[in-house]
Amino acid sequence: MTLFAVAALSCAIWIYLLGLRGGFWLARERDTEPATLPLQDCDWPSVTVVIAARDEALVIGESLATLLRQDYRGPMSIVVVDDHSGDDTAAVARHAVEAAGASQRMTILTAPKLPERWTGKLWALNHGIEHARSLAQPTEYLLLTDADIRFADDTLTELMRRTLRSGLVLTSLMARLRAISPAERALVPAFVFFFQMLYPFSWVNRPDRSTAAAAGGCMLVEMRSLQSAGGIEAIRGELIDDCALARLLKPRGAIWLGLTDRVRSARPYENIGDVARMVRRCAYAQLRYSPWLLAATALTMGVAYFAPPLLTLFGSGMTRLLGASAWLLMAAALQPTLRFYGLSPWRSLWLPVVAGAYLVFTFESAWQHWRGRGGQWKGRVYS
Repeated sequence: MTLFAVAALSCAIWIYLLGLRGGFWLARERDTEPATLPLQDCDWPSVTVVIAARDEALVIGESLATLLRQDYRGPMSIVVVDDHSGDDTAAVARHAVEAAGASQRMTILTAPKLPERWTGKLWALNHGIEHARSLAQPTEYLLLTDADIRFADDTLTELMRRTLRSGLVLTSLMARLRAISPAERALVPAFVFFFQMLYPFSWVNRPDRSTAAAAGGCMLVEMRSLQSAGGIEAIRGELIDDCALARLLKPRGAIWLGLTDRVRSARPYENIGDVARMVRRCAYAQLRYSPWLLAATALTMGVAYFAPPLLTLFGSGMTRLLGASAWLLMAAALQPTLRFYGLSPWRSLWLPVVAGAYLVFTFESAWQHWRGRGGQWKGRVYS
């Protein structure tokens, strides 16, 4: 393939991504539109918050405090499932709830021994959900979240209003990740950008599209639909559990996914290694453990991300012009995400370097899998 052909293909890829992939890059799907369902017209269903927590003593206390401050008008309870933590996760959770004077609203459980063919988080979630089902008045909705998530006071109310207004079986908000450390500021916006590229939110939110995705930090799930779909057991071995849950539920009804400022993650990624560990856990799973898809991904990223700046700097004539055009299109695509995170627009010019880092993380994920160390997270391995 000639350099001119590579340059032309790079441009064609970015024209397709900007024009024909659901407008993912515009980051328009957000929970900011005015509510149309008045509070007084709502019959507020019961909600059980389920948190699977493993070694989360540093973050779970504040997460529970924000949940206990919710202005939700219906019945709400919280179930924390301690997934065999090696720290004081359960004690911190208990102290946070006692300090808020809300002990009657929360239950702390210990997950049973992890069986084969289950991932730890899903096994813990399943245990919490089964507890919620066993109550005298079983809950109608589940709010599945993580121990590092912080909620604005009106989050659950607005989630439920959207759910009831649109008849949703799954409503999910992608938590705003931290962008404080240099590593976070460099890598987090691209993570959100790539996620939206893989799962254009506008396609996720259309019932006539098969694309399904969710963000595990905040998922409001209708209990009846989950049980009719086979429950958590139907996805028990999934590493990318949030998107697996969305695929399970979308045939049962409408789902919705959007960006938000109401829900934020407090989990720190102080250096590149922290981000790499997060990506390595499931990057190869995203490629269905296929070396062919890994090779195709590397080739596509080479043409889409690496070729444009190289052709701009070292090409000539029309080849350089096409390379520069592709680079500018790439930079333009990242602008809405950078604005969402309040970062300089000039960071978009470094997207090829950031994409290269993510490609390295993906190869490392595959290498771990081939060594029988796949899916490493908090002391567990899922080969």
